[in-house]
Amino acid sequence: MSFERIKEKLNILADAAKYDVSCSSSGSNRANKDKGLGDSTGMGICHTYTEDGRCVSLLKILLTNHCIFDCAYCVTRKSNDIKRAAFKVQEVVDLTINFYRRNYIEGLFLSSGIFKSADHTMERLVSVAKKLRLEENFNGYIHLKSIPGASDELMREAGLYADRLSVNIEIPTREGLKRLAPDKNREDFIKPMKKVRNEIIQYKAEKKIIRSTPKYAPAGQSTQMIIGASGENDYQIMTASNFFYKKFNLKRVYYSGYVPISYDSRLPQIGTDVPMLRENRLYQTDWLMRFYGFDVSEILNETHQHLDLEIDPKLSWALRNIHEFPVDVNRADKRMLARVPGLGMKSVYKILHARKFRQLNWEHLKKLGVALNRAQYFMICNSHVFERRDLEPSKIKGLILQNSKSKFRNATSSQLNLFG
Repeated sequence: MSFERIKEKLNILADAAKYDVSCSSSGSNRANKDKGLGDSTGMGICHTYTEDGRCVSLLKILLTNHCIFDCAYCVTRKSNDIKRAAFKVQEVVDLTINFYRRNYIEGLFLSSGIFKSADHTMERLVSVAKKLRLEENFNGYIHLKSIPGASDELMREAGLYADRLSVNIEIPTREGLKRLAPDKNREDFIKPMKKVRNEIIQYKAEKKIIRSTPKYAPAGQSTQMIIGASGENDYQIMTASNFFYKKFNLKRVYYSGYVPISYDSRLPQIGTDVPMLRENRLYQTDWLMRFYGFDVSEILNETHQHLDLEIDPKLSWALRNIHEFPVDVNRADKRMLARVPGLGMKSVYKILHARKFRQLNWEHLKKLGVALNRAQYFMICNSHVFERRDLEPSKIKGLILQNSKSKFRNATSSQLNLFG
């Protein structure tokens, strides 16, 4: 195979992989052994920065963009007139090793269109990871996409060689999937998730008894949903996320704003803005659910089905529940402090520690890094001044917006029109 042909394949299959955002390497801990190649990347996603400031790069490609399905929202659907290509298993192995040796990457993110069958595709993905681990002694990060409908045996093997596994739910609801991808069955997405969850549980149990138990998907599993392609509201999206977090112990759910690629009448037309601001609000809601103790029903419900694009979801919740405030920063428990707009969890812990030694006032809170432009309306401290006074929620919202800056400010009005 000539260099030019490999380069052409790489251009095609790397470009096709860009629509998948679920390439985080968080949570893996695969130590180098026997003088092998690479170390686990720790935490991070493709072409971004880790918590400790390191830039993490993953070789992010498809094994092939040939696909037997015709999903309306997918650029690799079989009816789309695009250049097709496919890597051989050894070609992906060689690319990964050569890129790593040149310090271009720290790991591999490998997905694929489904060709022939789910098992045939999954078997080839597993073969890549297996060759890297056993033949090349590669100990860097590997993220494999689970193929919907793949057998339990292949999913079991995949987790022995990959750090993270993920299967994309793609469309948040059954109805949306049936309308845009009628050939697909939602149960085929659930099957590999269930197998991975059970294997991780079994691994953790066996590890307590036998320390040498082989690792199984140490970075867990994740999924991705396409936002804005099938008409679901935010309540439906976050209810689905909550279900997958609780049912399958996912590490992350990723939200990918739909990029219009088709003139199909079932989809937003080409030229429609990608819902970046809405995507951002969904991530903020996801964060509140996972780290701030919020239940999805507190943020979204049958009567409040859309997130406010003008303000973040925690501020929106606080304004709708103004009776919960003001919170006394010197007495409130961690749960209520975490619900104050402008207080992140780091600030909450700083407050809990600092108030052991003195009563905190506004100046102390400012030095602790509290975002007082928001928090001042929702809490009291060791001061006679309480900024909210008798202000109505709408007035508070206006004052906060007036004094804040957002990179999404110009996008807000156009995206609000989507809900008209």
